Amino acid sequence: MKLNNNTILITGGTSGFGLEFATKLMALDNTVIITGRNQSKLDEVGKKLPGVYTFQSDVSNPEAIEQLYKEVRAKFPALNILINNAGEMRAISLNNASTNLRDITREVEINLMGPIRMVQQFLPLLKKQPAATIMNVTSGIALMPFPASPIYGATKSGLRSYTKSLRVQLKNTGIKVFELVAPGSSTPLNDKFMNMDGVSTNMMMDPGKLIDQAIAGLKKDQLEIYPGLARVIKIMSRLAPGFLLKQASKVGAKFMETRK
Repeated sequence: MKLNNNTILITGGTSGFGLEFATKLMALDNTVIITGRNQSKLDEVGKKLPGVYTFQSDVSNPEAIEQLYKEVRAKFPALNILINNAGEMRAISLNNASTNLRDITREVEINLMGPIRMVQQFLPLLKKQPAATIMNVTSGIALMPFPASPIYGATKSGLRSYTKSLRVQLKNTGIKVFELVAPGSSTPLNDKFMNMDGVSTNMMMDPGKLIDQAIAGLKKDQLEIYPGLARVIKIMSRLAPGFLLKQASKVGAKFMETRK
């Protein structure tokens, strides 16, 4: 696919992968729109990236998505790329009886329901374009359990399954559906895991390099993109799933211990 002169909407665009996507895609002469929950962070990005368009919006809120769609459709009728990047990752002890039942599904609303609602809301506009793209950002943890973050892992596995089904259902339209299977990276989402004993920072991929590979995959129409260690995890999840779970459990146990 061509990656210039597009109109691109990126959720969760104030940091991490979203900010890297915005920066690099703007450099390729695209019109870039980002969303985020925090207006002050959006303002900061606006200063760093002159020309980026910002909207305060929360992907876990259906009414906010409806309002975002109305505004984007009115101001950017040529929107042809949607990148569902917004996400949250938390360490949660399911064995903790005090866990708040309303709070425990927060990641489901952001990581899984958010992209599903965004796609459903923006499909009518994307279908009007001669060619359009949806990219859902999942995780290497979609390929293997990470017991310290059980809800996050479940949401990314669910999003991966949804993305595959969406790709099949849209195959006779002009919309291509991509999945970016992101490995661990030095972003605000993962920083809390980076300074533990036994967790090497070498395991974390530079977000700039990761997004470079994502963009290269888009250009090649590579519908499933596995940067860095994500490709290794994909292979190992088939050949040695028990070993992967054991290693992930060790890392998770160390992190949970630091939180006591």
